[in-house]
Amino acid sequence: MASRLQMLLMFGVTSRVAVASNSMAVSVFPGVRLLSIGDANGEIQRHSEQQPLRLEVKSTPDTALLNLSNSDETSVFKCSLSRETECSRVGKQSFIITLGCNSVLLQFSTPAEFSSFYNILKSCRGHNAEHSVFSDRTEESSAVQYFQFYGYLSQQQNMMQDYVRTGTYQRAILQNHVDFKDKVVLDVGCGSGILSFFAAQAGARKVYAVEASTMAQHAEVLVNSNGMGDRVEVIAGKVEEISLPEQVDIIISEPMGYMLFNERMLESYLHAKKFLKPNGNMFPTLGDVHLAPFTDEQLYMEQFTKANFWYQPSFHGVDLSSLREAAVDEYFRQPIVDTFDIRILMAKSVKYTVNFLDAKETDLHRVTVWLSTSPTEPLTHWYQVRCLLQSPLFTKAGDTLSGTATLIANKRQSYDISMVAQVDQTGSKSSNLLDLKNPFFRYTGSTSVPPPGSHYSSPSENMWSNGGYNMNQGGMPAAYDLSTVIGGSSVSHNNLIPLGTLCVCD
Repeated sequence: MASRLQMLLMFGVTSRVAVASNSMAVSVFPGVRLLSIGDANGEIQRHSEQQPLRLEVKSTPDTALLNLSNSDETSVFKCSLSRETECSRVGKQSFIITLGCNSVLLQFSTPAEFSSFYNILKSCRGHNAEHSVFSDRTEESSAVQYFQFYGYLSQQQNMMQDYVRTGTYQRAILQNHVDFKDKVVLDVGCGSGILSFFAAQAGARKVYAVEASTMAQHAEVLVNSNGMGDRVEVIAGKVEEISLPEQVDIIISEPMGYMLFNERMLESYLHAKKFLKPNGNMFPTLGDVHLAPFTDEQLYMEQFTKANFWYQPSFHGVDLSSLREAAVDEYFRQPIVDTFDIRILMAKSVKYTVNFLDAKETDLHRVTVWLSTSPTEPLTHWYQVRCLLQSPLFTKAGDTLSGTATLIANKRQSYDISMVAQVDQTGSKSSNLLDLKNPFFRYTGSTSVPPPGSHYSSPSENMWSNGGYNMNQGGMPAAYDLSTVIGGSSVSHNNLIPLGTLCVCD
């Protein structure tokens, strides 16, 4: 379990208070010291406030309004910061602002307090859009839709109620509690913060929970209501754009999408390694993608049947047939997200592994797998993905199949899938280009139907000769072994038609 899914996360919030008011967010930082510096007369003049002050930051998408007040709530210093304001960080927990001939230095009580202030400032001054690795690789419209989707509590509930997913992470973290004990953890894309809570339960000293969607506000509510405010700090922002007051011992995240790579969250997970100490850990550490040829005539005909809508010569008096070919192309460009009976597979899967500790972000821009969630495992909210070939390949027993599946990253936070397959004995070849951003969600919740011809003896005779079906096995005969067809091994079934390639991830 630990080698496949290694995760660490810690929760910790500072004394900062954040309140949203219409389009303006208000944050409060106590214990800030103020130093005024000027040289109006050619000589450097300094003035330091003796008492720590209370800093109130009112931020909008364009500016930040700063107000420093003393214990009597008397304002000592006010200013407005925009993109044009001269300012810069100083060391680990200070910030300097220059207005005309004078400058002021704000010293925060802790590096964590300063980090929170600095992240707010970067966001409202528009620096993120210019310098973010995330912005460079992502269309703005895609990012808006993406973060809006994950900002809904209903979507977080959908993921949290995936008990296979949530339970696996919990076991991986708690069973490896020695890795988390007294350590600093970074949770990338924390969502509701559930993984951060697991890390804190495992003994983490500090957890930085980073979330770019509005779910960050809900996560902070959960942290405070569960009494974790001293250990878990929720940081609102993208991991590519925020700063941390310290390096971390462990990075945890749930960055997997359909076919492992969809949504390109894995790149953010790898980007977070800039905060990781040497010899630090990542949970998970490995990701596997499995590819296998399959046959499913029913699915193939379903796609063609849907496209036949556009074959009508008189739809309310309109001839649609000129768009039928385009409709067929579009339907076959859709990866199919569902579950299935394992007996549709024609061969053992080929595995492609990504080691997150070693991989770089650029390694995921183009991924080529030479001809995996496993279909025999419990269903998760990722399901499995099947990619169809519009022109099927016909095989017979003893034939071998070769080919490639190439995933090419795009700015819509997804991948284009280029598939090429060939029957080596006949030279028959087929290819397809699919759009992982536009999958067809086919799963209905019903039990997967075995493919035609999967019974090698009469089901009725089987039942009576064996004393009835073993209901513990679902009332079905055991799946038969399928031999590998890649690398020269032969197909083990007669008269099967591989209509596509199965892609699943562990």
